[in-house]
Amino acid sequence: MAIWIPGARRRGTPEEPSGDLWWLTGRWPGGTIRNEAEVYSGYYTEAPSAFATLLTTGTMTRPPDQPTARPADQLRADARQNHALLITAATAAFTEKGADAPLEDIARRAGVGIGTLYRHFPSRLDLQAAVFRTQVRDICEQGDALPATGAPEEAFSTWVRALAGYLVIRRGLSRALIDAVGVESELITSCWMAMRETTERLLVDAQRAGAVRDDVTALDVMRLIHGVAVSSEKEPGRADLLLTVTLDGLAAKPA
Repeated sequence: MAIWIPGARRRGTPEEPSGDLWWLTGRWPGGTIRNEAEVYSGYYTEAPSAFATLLTTGTMTRPPDQPTARPADQLRADARQNHALLITAATAAFTEKGADAPLEDIARRAGVGIGTLYRHFPSRLDLQAAVFRTQVRDICEQGDALPATGAPEEAFSTWVRALAGYLVIRRGLSRALIDAVGVESELITSCWMAMRETTERLLVDAQRAGAVRDDVTALDVMRLIHGVAVSSEKEPGRADLLLTVTLDGLAAKPA
């Protein structure tokens, strides 16, 4: 079953580039850098992120090949503990060394043998997918808890900064998964929709409170966050300023 993302456009023509983020990346989806390559080469990596591909893709379907690691909730207590230790260790290793971090190093960090790692995650892809799902679940749970912590505008701005920070750190892992299972896989689309739904809830709350302009959508907000994340990848110190400017632009103006 195809899923349509509101606001996404079909592949265009040279006069009307495909997708709303073409101006950010200067590329066709899956293609190579065009036109202003020299200008942007210092900021944008050659491979598009999972976020960019989803923002510029109109349909998403589930392919047959998916990671098949056993769900953690079906494990014994000691096995669940090892599973959690491996996820934590892999998260740290992928952050420090990239998605190709040695599995032996991950097992050592977790305090288990490599055989235990393979019993939980038969392949690197299984481990990468588990880390990705866990990270998205955790960031969305943080976002869903924000309305109880303060005013709607504060919850929204906190989410924008948290999601941007997550995207900056996890781009390498998402690219590895896109290459392995495809942008239309259940793994990628379900995580994408979770982040989008959290963004929408917090955005609507802030709009109802009169804090955010009412002509923007959750997809617009995610495009802006993605733009900041990608453009500050090589200069992370600029991210906070860019997010401040973004939030200023989203703020509702007095009548």
